[in-house]
Formats: sequence, C-alpha cells, structure tokens
Amino acid sequence: MKLGRGLIVSCQARADNPLHGPQFMGAMALAARDGGAIAIRANGPEDIAAVKAAGLPVIGIHKVFSEAYPVYITPDFAAAEAIVAAGAEIVALDCTERPRQGEAPSILVRRIREELGAEVFADISTFDEGLKAADWGATYLATTLSGYTAATEPRPSGPDLALLEALAGKSGLPVVAEGRYNTPALVRQGFEAGAHAVVVGTMITNPREITRRFVAEGLPA
Repeated sequence: MKLGRGLIVSCQARADNPLHGPQFMGAMALAARDGGAIAIRANGPEDIAAVKAAGLPVIGIHKVFSEAYPVYITPDFAAAEAIVAAGAEIVALDCTERPRQGEAPSILVRRIREELGAEVFADISTFDEGLKAADWGATYLATTLSGYTAATEPRPSGPDLALLEALAGKSGLPVVAEGRYNTPALVRQGFEAGAHAVVVGTMITNPREITRRFVAEGLPA
C-alpha cells in the first residue's frame, strides 16, 4: 500500500498517559481520519488492530525498550512480524546503525519486504543514514530520529528542515517529515522543503502535553 501526499497522524500514548490503550487510540484514529489525515502511525499490535477501524493505511511500530541498547523502534524481526500480523501495511523501524538487540537494519529491511510483504518506513537521523536505508530497500525515509541520537544532539527546538530538503533532493525516495512539526505553519514548511507527507503526533493526539504547553507559554508570569 502506497502512502498518498498529506498529513499522517501519530496515535500513541505511553503507559503513564491517561489515554493509553487501544480504545482511546482507535478513537483518535477515527478523529484523525475525519479531520483529513491520510494515514495513521501507531505502536504495538493492540493499538494497531484498533486504529485499523479508521480504514486508513497504518504505519506500525513496535517499541521494545532495553536498558542495554538505545534502539527500541521495531528493533528485531519478531517485533515487525507481530505488527504486520495486527494489520500494519507499512513497518517503521529505527534504521540507524546503533547497537540493537536484533539483526542489523540492512537485514531487517530486506526480511520485512521479502518475508512479510510489507513496505518499510525508515526512521533515520542523518543524511548518510537515509542514503544507506534507501540502498537497503526502504520504501520511505523519515526524519523521525533527527535530534534524538548522539549524532544529532543537541536537539533543536524546531524540525530538521535541512535534512528533509537534502534527502528529498538526493535519495530518490518519498521523504516523510517527522519530529517537532508542532504548528500548521511548520507542516507547510515541511511540504515546501520537499516532504511527501508530514507526521504530527503530540500536538494533535496528546492533550496532556498540549495543556502543559498552554500553561507554560500562555499564563502570565
């Protein structure tokens, strides 16, 4: 399944969030669909199965946290297999070459496409990582991890438009902008810089963080 051009909404909530759980994420996906989203990004088999009701393409991830390794976004083949079984047509995974508990991303990309028949959404943090993921056979490149790896620290306050523009001009693949696109104006800048699609999560689907921002930035001192 190919992604159209438009807004992708990330429907995720960690265990400490009051909206954690498939019931809430399924409702978020329906709301995102009605608002005009073209796809949903969701975490874990249960949430992925729930957001399928929205009838949109699902970019699935499976976060598996480890104290020993920094990579947690779909770090191994078993994680990918579980989310495809739940209904994800597109598998997103960390395509940096940082240590992980599973196979190298070059192997994972190939196995996901050949053995699971799913498209691969490569989350990367640098230009070189993006070109490598393209060579490995990724279907899409996403700037998701820019600012979240040692190679891209310190994290900027805004999105990495330079990385997006560079990948869009050189990779030959559809590039998805993700990471700190927290206003409509920034989303538009992403498209103007060459994005095929833009992912927005927190500022659409995390009322707790939205409230915190209003409190921090909107109340008088």
